[in-house]
Amino acid sequence: MGFRDRADAGRQLAWRLQQYRTEVPVVVGLPRGGVPVAAEVARALGAPLDVVVVRKLGCPWQPELALGAVGEDGALVLNPALIAGIGLAPQDLAGVVWAERGELARRLAHYRGNRPAVPVAGRTVIVVDDGLATGATARAAIGVLRQRGARRIVLAVPVAPPETVEALGAVADEVVALDTPRAFLAIGQRYDDFTQTSDQEVTRLLGAREPAPALASTGTQDAPARECGIDLGRVRLAGELVTPRSPIGIVVFAHGSGSSRHSPRNRQVAHVLNHSRLATLLVDLLTPAEARDRGNVFDIELLARRLVGTTRWLQAQPEAGGLPVGFFGASTGAAAALWATADLGDQIRAVVSRGGRPDLAAPRLGEVRAPTLLVVGGRDPQVLELNRQAQAQLRGPTTLQVIAGAGHLFEEPGALDRVAALAAAWFRHHLPHPSPARPEQALRHPSEPSSRPLAMLQG
Repeated sequence: MGFRDRADAGRQLAWRLQQYRTEVPVVVGLPRGGVPVAAEVARALGAPLDVVVVRKLGCPWQPELALGAVGEDGALVLNPALIAGIGLAPQDLAGVVWAERGELARRLAHYRGNRPAVPVAGRTVIVVDDGLATGATARAAIGVLRQRGARRIVLAVPVAPPETVEALGAVADEVVALDTPRAFLAIGQRYDDFTQTSDQEVTRLLGAREPAPALASTGTQDAPARECGIDLGRVRLAGELVTPRSPIGIVVFAHGSGSSRHSPRNRQVAHVLNHSRLATLLVDLLTPAEARDRGNVFDIELLARRLVGTTRWLQAQPEAGGLPVGFFGASTGAAAALWATADLGDQIRAVVSRGGRPDLAAPRLGEVRAPTLLVVGGRDPQVLELNRQAQAQLRGPTTLQVIAGAGHLFEEPGALDRVAALAAAWFRHHLPHPSPARPEQALRHPSEPSSRPLAMLQG
């Protein structure tokens, strides 16, 4: 059996799935290649089409070798036997997981735009991919849908090896595979045209709004921006607060010297965070008159005091009351964020620094316990070395992520997208209150202390 392309495979698969039409199912495609197949199935069954975003965890030195997968809502599937067999260290595995979680957040914002996920609680869900190899990504997707309350899950694919079909039969309620060759080598062998599916094609098929351009406002249809005056007693600061629907936390931005809350770079990052259910507050820590004095711009202790005051003001606001708080700092703003974190202690749950100058907060770095992500461009060697030195002084879980080919301002194509994706993944992991039901908690970052061995879910 063979298929001309993914659309042809979807039409053939839809013929086998006609029995589910009366159950009014939801059809879910696995991006990217599974979505064109799923689109044909959804059209034939008259069903809504959605995605569950999952990312394969590739071996660092052999990316095509799947160690497992991560998915939305913190889903994590690992293959412990394979990981042990190749001798991958826990800290190297954790690095792969962090990177893929960041990419997952970026793709989720791109594919869905402002659309919420199609509700699946109590419904039959048909999960469609263009084929299965190990089945790790399908396992992760099924885990997400189970958490969302799906009543019945049918996994449907054009092609898969028989052993994978058998293994996934223990995870899905039913597995439908049109072709199960015993001499299976690769999914693409069964297709005449197996051209890679683009992000744009996935977005078009889903009917979602195209993602906002880099310079767009952080406000979204569901989360309008609110201009606010932050009264700190002797001074009143200007800010912009965006609160998406059902936020899981809030991130306060501290911009660098020569910038402001209108910074297009910070707005681009904030936009991605908003689509990851994170509220954001962009704030000018100096008044316009104060900002004209370059001495104030580099007065890290002053900026940190303002950030502490802003955080306390924020916690009294109805939109943000009770939400866990994180800081995102750029350049000198990163130093202010770290200094303020030392002052606020466990009130700050996570920090992300973009091209930061943590050395300017040197007197307080040893008091920072919050998980801290330091993101630096690979073409910014002086700042990179300063961040390496600061990382050694920080006492909480810390990761230094270098964006290859990026300079200090991350102006290169795709560089700031990568920063935003990493930040979203970091805050989504560290800001929400811990819950033992969340599988993502089975894997800790290598710098995060743990009194127990690395836990793995069988995959």
